[in-house]
Amino acid sequence: MTISVGIYLFPDVEVLDFAGPYEVFSAADRVGRRQGAAPLFRVFTVARKPGPVRARAGLVVQPDYVLAEHPAMDVLVVPGGVIEAELECPEVSRWIAAQHAAGSIVASVCTGVFLVARTGLLDGLAATTHHEDAAQLQAMFPAILVMPERRWIDHGTVVSSAGIAAGMDMSLHLVGRLTKGALATATARQLALAGHEPRAGEQA
Repeated sequence: MTISVGIYLFPDVEVLDFAGPYEVFSAADRVGRRQGAAPLFRVFTVARKPGPVRARAGLVVQPDYVLAEHPAMDVLVVPGGVIEAELECPEVSRWIAAQHAAGSIVASVCTGVFLVARTGLLDGLAATTHHEDAAQLQAMFPAILVMPERRWIDHGTVVSSAGIAAGMDMSLHLVGRLTKGALATATARQLALAGHEPRAGEQA
């Protein structure tokens, strides 16, 4: 069965927050195919509306789908960046919550956790984010136990990861969890990330 991974894009999204997971899941699919497996991962991007999205530092990306119409997801990756406008958009919160209700694993990177927290999915749970944003996350969402020292925290259907590159560690963890094999380690080696196999995380 092919695992569908959707990645949310928005203006001023942090490039590595979305590109890191995109590369990990795409590389895992390539490595798996070389090992003789059927297609394992399908990765695509989703934005609020049609048209290019200008990421942080000016990189322009063309999303594959929009919120109103996209394939079903097994995993939704919510990256961080400049998230203030997204936090004030009820459509985004409703959409994230709807993906979770439909059975998607919702996985945040860096300040993307604020968008997940807005839905209430993390109330009563531990979560992580970039260390510079931990105090703000705790102040805005006191029902969450913020643990910025963790690279990633896995609660099954909701996963969070710390700043920027930690999203790749989380993605490798999810590759291993979803494929139940050694693919995560092989993918890390393919990406020259040996030593970055899931580490310093926490599975609840």
